[in-house]
Amino acid sequence: MSHHIVEFTDVHYSYPDGTAALKGLSLRITHGEAVGIVGANGSGKSTLLMHTNGYLLPQSGTITIGDSQLDKSTRQEIRKKVGLIFQNPDDQLFMPSVFDDVAFGPLNLGLKPERVEQRVIEALETVGCLALKDKPPHHLSGGQKSAVAIATVIAMQPDILVMDEPASHLDPKSRRALIRLLGHFEHTKIIASHDLDLILDVCRRCVIIKEGRVVADGPAEEILSDRQLLEANNLELPLSLQKRVLPSGGTMDDISKLKHLLGHWAEHNIEHARTYLDWSKKANAIGKTELSAILKQIADETEKLDGLFKSAEKLCSADIKPQ
Repeated sequence: MSHHIVEFTDVHYSYPDGTAALKGLSLRITHGEAVGIVGANGSGKSTLLMHTNGYLLPQSGTITIGDSQLDKSTRQEIRKKVGLIFQNPDDQLFMPSVFDDVAFGPLNLGLKPERVEQRVIEALETVGCLALKDKPPHHLSGGQKSAVAIATVIAMQPDILVMDEPASHLDPKSRRALIRLLGHFEHTKIIASHDLDLILDVCRRCVIIKEGRVVADGPAEEILSDRQLLEANNLELPLSLQKRVLPSGGTMDDISKLKHLLGHWAEHNIEHARTYLDWSKKANAIGKTELSAILKQIADETEKLDGLFKSAEKLCSADIKPQ
Protein backbone atom coordinates (compact mmCIF):
# COMPACT_ATOMS: atom_id res chain seq x y z
CA MET A 1 0.00 0.00 0.00
CA SER A 2 2.12 2.88 -1.28
CA HIS A 3 -0.28 5.48 0.16
CA HIS A 4 1.07 4.61 3.63
CA ILE A 5 4.74 5.14 2.76
CA VAL A 6 6.71 8.12 4.15
CA GLU A 7 10.10 8.83 2.60
CA PHE A 8 12.53 11.69 3.35
CA THR A 9 15.46 12.00 0.93
CA ASP A 10 18.35 14.34 1.83
CA VAL A 11 15.99 16.85 3.47
CA HIS A 12 17.37 20.16 4.71
CA TYR A 13 15.53 22.81 6.70
CA SER A 14 16.66 25.92 8.62
CA TYR A 15 14.47 28.26 10.67
CA PRO A 16 14.36 32.01 9.91
CA ASP A 17 16.79 32.68 12.79
CA GLY A 18 19.40 30.55 11.03
CA THR A 19 19.03 27.41 13.16
CA ALA A 20 19.72 24.42 10.92
CA ALA A 21 17.24 21.79 12.13
CA LEU A 22 17.49 19.13 9.39
CA LYS A 23 20.81 18.55 7.63
CA GLY A 24 20.38 15.99 4.91
CA LEU A 25 17.96 13.71 6.73
CA SER A 26 16.93 10.54 4.90
CA LEU A 27 14.37 8.06 6.21
CA ARG A 28 11.87 5.59 4.75
CA ILE A 29 8.86 4.27 6.69
CA THR A 30 6.61 1.66 5.13
CA HIS A 31 2.99 0.59 5.57
CA GLY A 32 2.00 -0.49 9.05
CA GLU A 33 5.28 0.32 10.78
CA ALA A 34 5.32 1.81 14.28
CA VAL A 35 8.44 3.97 14.42
CA GLY A 36 9.80 5.84 17.44
CA ILE A 37 11.83 8.99 16.79
CA VAL A 38 14.21 9.82 19.65
CA GLY A 39 17.04 12.24 20.19
CA ALA A 40 18.43 14.85 22.54
CA ASN A 41 17.09 18.40 22.86
CA GLY A 42 17.32 20.27 19.57
CA SER A 43 18.11 17.18 17.50
CA GLY A 44 15.35 17.90 14.96
CA LYS A 45 12.59 15.51 16.04
CA SER A 46 9.72 18.02 16.09
CA THR A 47 10.94 19.63 12.86
CA LEU A 48 10.90 16.22 11.18
CA LEU A 49 7.32 15.60 12.33
CA MET A 50 6.12 19.00 11.10
CA HIS A 51 7.36 18.08 7.62
CA THR A 52 5.24 14.93 7.45
CA ASN A 53 2.00 16.80 6.69
CA GLY A 54 3.39 19.95 5.15
CA TYR A 55 3.23 22.21 8.20
CA LEU A 56 6.82 22.87 7.14
CA LEU A 57 8.19 22.30 3.64
CA PRO A 58 11.75 21.17 2.86
CA GLN A 59 14.16 23.81 1.60
CA SER A 60 16.05 21.12 -0.30
CA GLY A 61 15.65 17.39 -0.74
CA THR A 62 12.31 15.63 -1.19
CA ILE A 63 9.54 14.17 0.92
CA THR A 64 7.20 11.57 -0.55
CA ILE A 65 3.94 10.59 1.14
CA GLY A 66 2.34 7.65 -0.62
CA ASP A 67 2.45 8.41 -4.32
CA SER A 68 2.77 12.20 -3.90
CA GLN A 69 5.82 14.39 -3.48
CA LEU A 70 5.18 17.01 -0.80
CA ASP A 71 5.00 20.61 -2.00
CA LYS A 72 2.56 23.50 -1.81
CA SER A 73 0.32 22.01 -4.48
CA THR A 74 0.00 18.61 -2.77
CA ARG A 75 -0.01 19.71 0.87
CA GLN A 76 -3.79 19.78 1.34
CA GLU A 77 -4.28 16.33 -0.15
CA ILE A 78 -1.43 14.89 1.92
CA ARG A 79 -3.01 16.26 5.11
CA LYS A 80 -5.94 13.92 4.49
CA LYS A 81 -3.52 10.99 4.72
CA VAL A 82 -1.32 12.20 7.60
CA GLY A 83 -2.81 13.06 10.99
CA LEU A 84 -0.43 15.15 13.10
CA ILE A 85 -1.02 15.44 16.85
CA PHE A 86 0.91 18.27 18.49
CA GLN A 87 2.67 18.01 21.84
CA ASN A 88 0.26 20.47 23.48
CA PRO A 89 -3.39 19.41 23.01
CA ASP A 90 -4.53 23.01 23.51
CA ASP A 91 -3.02 23.76 20.09
CA GLN A 92 -5.71 21.52 18.52
CA LEU A 93 -8.77 22.27 20.67
CA PHE A 94 -10.39 25.62 19.92
CA MET A 95 -14.13 25.02 19.38
CA PRO A 96 -16.95 25.57 21.95
CA SER A 97 -17.44 21.84 22.60
CA VAL A 98 -15.60 18.54 22.27
CA PHE A 99 -18.09 17.43 19.62
CA ASP A 100 -17.41 20.55 17.54
CA ASP A 101 -13.65 20.07 17.79
CA VAL A 102 -13.81 16.47 16.60
CA ALA A 103 -16.30 17.38 13.87
CA PHE A 104 -14.16 20.24 12.52
CA GLY A 105 -11.92 18.08 10.31
CA PRO A 106 -14.61 15.85 8.78
CA LEU A 107 -16.76 18.91 8.04
CA ASN A 108 -13.85 20.44 6.15
CA LEU A 109 -13.62 17.26 4.10
CA GLY A 110 -17.11 18.08 2.83
CA LEU A 111 -18.85 15.10 4.44
CA LYS A 112 -22.60 15.12 5.00
CA PRO A 113 -23.74 16.01 8.56
CA GLU A 114 -24.95 12.50 9.36
CA ARG A 115 -21.59 11.02 8.26
CA VAL A 116 -19.74 13.65 10.31
CA GLU A 117 -21.75 12.74 13.41
CA GLN A 118 -20.99 9.06 12.88
CA ARG A 119 -17.26 9.75 12.62
CA VAL A 120 -17.30 11.94 15.74
CA ILE A 121 -19.07 9.28 17.80
CA GLU A 122 -16.75 6.53 16.55
CA ALA A 123 -13.63 8.59 17.28
CA LEU A 124 -14.75 9.59 20.77
CA GLU A 125 -15.72 6.02 21.57
CA THR A 126 -12.29 4.85 20.42
CA VAL A 127 -10.52 7.14 22.92
CA GLY A 128 -13.12 6.56 25.66
CA CYS A 129 -14.42 10.13 25.69
CA LEU A 130 -17.94 9.93 24.24
CA ALA A 131 -19.41 11.11 27.56
CA LEU A 132 -17.44 14.36 27.16
CA LYS A 133 -18.87 15.31 23.77
CA ASP A 134 -20.88 18.28 25.04
CA LYS A 135 -18.23 19.66 27.40
CA PRO A 136 -16.11 22.74 26.63
CA PRO A 137 -12.50 21.61 26.00
CA HIS A 138 -11.11 24.06 28.57
CA HIS A 139 -13.04 22.18 31.30
CA LEU A 140 -11.18 18.92 30.59
CA SER A 141 -8.22 17.46 32.44
CA GLY A 142 -4.84 17.18 30.73
CA GLY A 143 -5.38 13.50 30.01
CA GLN A 144 -8.88 14.12 28.63
CA LYS A 145 -7.58 16.91 26.38
CA SER A 146 -4.89 14.62 24.98
CA ALA A 147 -7.45 11.89 24.28
CA VAL A 148 -9.80 14.34 22.55
CA ALA A 149 -6.91 15.74 20.48
CA ILE A 150 -6.24 12.20 19.28
CA ALA A 151 -9.96 11.82 18.46
CA THR A 152 -9.84 14.96 16.26
CA VAL A 153 -7.25 13.19 14.13
CA ILE A 154 -8.84 9.72 14.20
CA ALA A 155 -12.09 11.27 12.93
CA MET A 156 -10.22 12.22 9.76
CA GLN A 157 -9.39 8.51 9.27
CA PRO A 158 -5.74 9.12 8.30
CA ASP A 159 -3.51 6.41 6.89
CA ILE A 160 -0.57 7.67 8.96
CA LEU A 161 -0.65 8.85 12.58
CA VAL A 162 2.13 11.23 13.66
CA MET A 163 2.51 12.24 17.33
CA ASP A 164 4.83 14.66 19.12
CA GLU A 165 5.34 13.79 22.82
CA PRO A 166 1.87 12.20 23.17
CA ALA A 167 2.26 11.32 26.85
CA SER A 168 3.76 14.59 28.10
CA HIS A 169 0.51 15.82 29.73
CA LEU A 170 -0.71 12.46 31.00
CA ASP A 171 -0.85 10.88 34.44
CA PRO A 172 0.26 7.20 34.67
CA LYS A 173 -3.25 5.79 34.20
CA SER A 174 -3.93 7.98 31.15
CA ARG A 175 -0.51 7.15 29.74
CA ARG A 176 -1.26 3.43 29.95
CA ALA A 177 -4.63 3.99 28.25
CA LEU A 178 -2.83 5.86 25.45
CA ILE A 179 -0.42 2.95 24.95
CA ARG A 180 -3.36 0.55 24.65
CA LEU A 181 -5.08 2.90 22.20
CA LEU A 182 -1.99 3.16 19.99
CA GLY A 183 -1.71 -0.61 20.01
CA HIS A 184 -5.12 -0.81 18.32
CA PHE A 185 -4.27 1.71 15.57
CA GLU A 186 -3.39 -0.60 12.68
CA HIS A 187 -1.91 1.86 10.22
CA THR A 188 1.49 3.59 10.20
CA LYS A 189 2.55 5.33 13.43
CA ILE A 190 5.41 7.81 13.82
CA ILE A 191 5.99 8.90 17.41
CA ALA A 192 8.61 11.34 18.74
CA SER A 193 9.12 11.20 22.48
CA HIS A 194 11.54 11.51 25.39
CA ASP A 195 9.47 8.74 27.01
CA LEU A 196 11.64 5.86 25.85
CA ASP A 197 9.55 3.35 27.77
CA LEU A 198 6.51 4.38 25.71
CA ILE A 199 8.56 3.90 22.53
CA LEU A 200 9.52 0.41 23.74
CA ASP A 201 5.87 -0.44 24.40
CA VAL A 202 4.43 0.93 21.15
CA CYS A 203 7.14 0.85 18.46
CA ARG A 204 9.01 -2.06 16.90
CA ARG A 205 11.47 0.26 15.17
CA CYS A 206 13.43 3.17 16.63
CA VAL A 207 15.35 5.96 14.89
CA ILE A 208 17.86 8.20 16.67
CA ILE A 209 18.19 11.75 15.33
CA LYS A 210 21.26 13.86 16.10
CA GLU A 211 21.96 17.33 14.70
CA GLY A 212 19.33 16.93 12.01
CA ARG A 213 20.47 13.54 10.71
CA VAL A 214 19.64 9.88 11.28
CA VAL A 215 22.50 8.30 13.25
CA ALA A 216 20.90 4.97 14.19
CA ASP A 217 17.95 2.97 12.89
CA GLY A 218 16.86 -0.50 13.91
CA PRO A 219 14.66 -2.66 16.14
CA ALA A 220 13.50 -0.64 19.16
CA GLU A 221 14.61 -3.26 21.69
CA GLU A 222 18.14 -3.29 20.28
CA ILE A 223 18.50 0.49 19.93
CA LEU A 224 17.03 1.32 23.33
CA SER A 225 19.02 -1.29 25.24
CA ASP A 226 22.37 -0.11 23.84
CA ARG A 227 23.67 2.07 26.68
CA GLN A 228 26.80 3.14 24.79
CA LEU A 229 24.83 4.21 21.70
CA LEU A 230 22.29 6.10 23.78
CA GLU A 231 24.90 7.91 25.86
CA ALA A 232 26.77 8.91 22.68
CA ASN A 233 23.59 10.68 21.62
CA ASN A 234 22.84 12.33 25.00
CA LEU A 235 20.16 9.79 25.86
CA GLU A 236 19.76 7.28 28.68
CA LEU A 237 18.38 3.78 28.97
CA PRO A 238 14.59 3.65 29.39
CA LEU A 239 13.65 3.71 33.07
CA SER A 240 12.35 0.16 32.82
CA LEU A 241 15.86 -1.01 31.84
CA GLN A 242 17.82 0.81 34.49
CA LYS A 243 18.11 0.83 38.25
CA ARG A 244 19.14 3.96 40.08
CA VAL A 245 19.82 4.81 43.69
CA LEU A 246 20.25 7.99 45.70
CA PRO A 247 23.62 8.51 47.45
CA SER A 248 21.74 7.79 50.68
CA GLY A 249 21.00 4.31 49.38
CA GLY A 250 17.27 4.77 48.84
CA THR A 251 15.56 3.92 45.58
CA MET A 252 15.49 6.73 43.05
CA ASP A 253 12.33 7.33 41.06
CA ASP A 254 11.26 10.93 41.45
CA ILE A 255 14.65 12.57 40.71
CA SER A 256 15.13 10.48 37.58
CA LYS A 257 11.61 11.28 36.38
CA LEU A 258 12.19 14.98 37.08
CA LYS A 259 15.42 14.96 35.05
CA HIS A 260 13.52 13.30 32.21
CA LEU A 261 10.78 15.96 32.40
CA LEU A 262 13.26 18.84 32.55
CA GLY A 263 14.83 17.63 29.31
CA HIS A 264 11.40 17.54 27.69
CA TRP A 265 10.44 21.01 28.96
CA ALA A 266 13.74 22.51 27.82
CA GLU A 267 13.38 21.09 24.31
CA HIS A 268 10.09 22.86 23.74
CA ASN A 269 10.91 26.06 25.63
CA ILE A 270 12.68 27.82 22.74
CA GLU A 271 9.99 26.65 20.30
CA HIS A 272 7.39 28.33 22.50
CA ALA A 273 9.47 31.52 22.61
CA ARG A 274 9.58 31.59 18.80
CA THR A 275 5.81 31.17 18.66
CA TYR A 276 5.24 34.07 21.06
CA LEU A 277 7.61 36.25 19.02
CA ASP A 278 5.83 35.37 15.76
CA TRP A 279 2.48 36.41 17.24
CA SER A 280 4.05 39.60 18.60
CA LYS A 281 5.04 40.53 15.04
CA LYS A 282 1.56 39.69 13.75
CA ALA A 283 -0.07 41.81 16.46
CA ASN A 284 2.24 44.71 15.63
CA ALA A 285 1.41 44.39 11.93
CA ILE A 286 -2.29 45.02 12.61
CA GLY A 287 -1.64 47.95 14.92
CA LYS A 288 -1.96 46.14 18.28
CA THR A 289 1.26 47.64 19.60
CA GLU A 290 0.52 47.18 23.31
CA LEU A 291 -0.38 43.52 22.78
CA SER A 292 2.71 43.10 20.60
CA ALA A 293 4.93 44.49 23.35
CA ILE A 294 3.47 42.13 25.94
CA LEU A 295 3.96 39.10 23.66
CA LYS A 296 7.55 40.20 22.98
CA GLN A 297 8.15 40.40 26.74
CA ILE A 298 6.69 36.90 27.18
CA ALA A 299 9.04 35.62 24.46
CA ASP A 300 12.05 37.25 26.11
CA GLU A 301 11.19 35.86 29.55
CA THR A 302 10.61 32.40 28.07
CA GLU A 303 14.07 32.38 26.49
CA LYS A 304 15.60 33.19 29.89
CA LEU A 305 14.13 29.97 31.28
CA ASP A 306 16.42 27.88 29.07
CA GLY A 307 19.41 28.38 31.35
CA LEU A 308 17.35 27.52 34.42
CA PHE A 309 16.16 24.26 32.87
CA LYS A 310 19.78 23.29 32.13
CA SER A 311 20.91 24.16 35.66
CA ALA A 312 18.10 22.10 37.19
CA GLU A 313 18.93 19.16 34.93
CA LYS A 314 22.59 19.26 36.03
CA LEU A 315 21.54 19.25 39.69
CA CYS A 316 19.39 16.18 39.06
CA SER A 317 22.34 14.46 37.34
CA ALA A 318 24.54 15.17 40.34
CA ASP A 319 22.07 13.46 42.67
CA ILE A 320 21.73 10.17 40.78
CA LYS A 321 24.17 7.51 39.68
CA PRO A 322 23.92 4.05 38.09
CA GLN A 323 23.62 1.23 40.55
